Amino acid sequence: MKGFTPSEIVAELDKYIVGQRQAKETVAIALRNRIRRKKLPKKLIDEVTPKNIIMIGPTGVGKTEIARRLAKLVNAPFIKVEATKFTEVGYVGKDVDSMVRDLVQAAVQLIRKETMEALREKAKERVEERLLQALFPALPPEDFQERKKLSTDNQGIGTVINQELFDEGNHRLKEEQQQKERFVKTKEKLRERLRNGLLEDKIIDIEVEEQNQYSIDLFSNMGMEGIGINFKDIMDRMLPSRKKRQKMRIRDARKVLMEDEIEKMIDMNKLSNEAIKRTEELGIIFIDEIDKIAMQEKSYGPDVSRSGVQRDILPIVEGSNVMTKYGTVKTDHILFIAAGAFNSSKPSDLIPELQGRFPLRVELDHLKQEDFEKILIEPDNSLIKQYQALIKTEGIELIFQEDAIKELARIAAAVNEQNEDIGARRLYTVIEKLLERISFNAPKIGKRNIIITKKYVAHRLENILQKEDLSKYIL
Repeated sequence: MKGFTPSEIVAELDKYIVGQRQAKETVAIALRNRIRRKKLPKKLIDEVTPKNIIMIGPTGVGKTEIARRLAKLVNAPFIKVEATKFTEVGYVGKDVDSMVRDLVQAAVQLIRKETMEALREKAKERVEERLLQALFPALPPEDFQERKKLSTDNQGIGTVINQELFDEGNHRLKEEQQQKERFVKTKEKLRERLRNGLLEDKIIDIEVEEQNQYSIDLFSNMGMEGIGINFKDIMDRMLPSRKKRQKMRIRDARKVLMEDEIEKMIDMNKLSNEAIKRTEELGIIFIDEIDKIAMQEKSYGPDVSRSGVQRDILPIVEGSNVMTKYGTVKTDHILFIAAGAFNSSKPSDLIPELQGRFPLRVELDHLKQEDFEKILIEPDNSLIKQYQALIKTEGIELIFQEDAIKELARIAAAVNEQNEDIGARRLYTVIEKLLERISFNAPKIGKRNIIITKKYVAHRLENILQKEDLSKYIL
């Protein structure tokens, strides 16, 4: 983990998320505390647990994005789960332990990717040798040492015969040495041409492992995810992989051989141990829609117990051991970030024990017109930049005037006020409608510059307020 200060963490989050200063500072402190914990004495290091957070705010204001970018900042395993997907023990559905198993799986994929990058240079050398072997197979050298030994052992046959055998062996030994030198020179010439990309279209014959396909969908709704058995390992032992020869171009063979060589070099035991360690120390679980299980229980009709789901989540958040196919995971130091709009419920509707495990609460602000303007242009991955890049692939340069961006933001804010407030997601609707005709006709337009003015925005979106208002009455 890099030694980010809280202010540096907030600055990194500012590159992608507009506003929400309080929420950014809260998660920055939580991340910094993980760095501080690593420097504590051994007596205290296990006692300090993360302070879990509840984010309160409407949809589309950046709750999930803050948590996702925070995890990406330090390469921490991260998953987002919906609280409404879980059911109380005894009902058919996902159990809460599955969120930890999913987190470990995310950690495995993360570390596998890092390991593959670290091994790529070493694997390149092996791939190059396999390509050269396919281009210029080596002839098996004769065992002249054995022949020489045979000639010296047969002393009883006669000196003349032994001398003839020795001379013949010596002659062939010189021939082999010359052949070996020619082979090395030819191989080095091929290596140079290969590195210069002169042989990319040449077809070669390579040997690759045949991938075994196992179908276990039969068990997907029977809770098999919890038994911690690696079906792939079992099937690999029962049905060893077979090798097959394939003809393909060198450019395609290089990719196949690269994956094959990296897989051979990866130590799965080491990778699994590292995944569990990173999950326990750096893992972040984002529980969305927690307000939906905080609502008061119904006293009539069939209903999956919301308080039951909360009671099942409680031991995971408090700290428990969860069995996974990679090993046992302790959840004591996993950071949990819960989020919800809390329109028809409030955090105090959660069971008291769960409330105590989420001591930090932060409210996120509703987005206003000024925020929409910043969202459109300021972030590194802003919508304006995305659409400009998309349309540029057709040879068209989109230029947005400043007053056009303000008009876009004003309309988005107005639609949110009149209808359901969906936050920044409203901008997708507005800008997609704005550029609909340009995007459709882009292949015909050809290379040119198109300036988006305030007048064009008003013309394209003049009916959107009325249409949005009437859409609620249309089934």
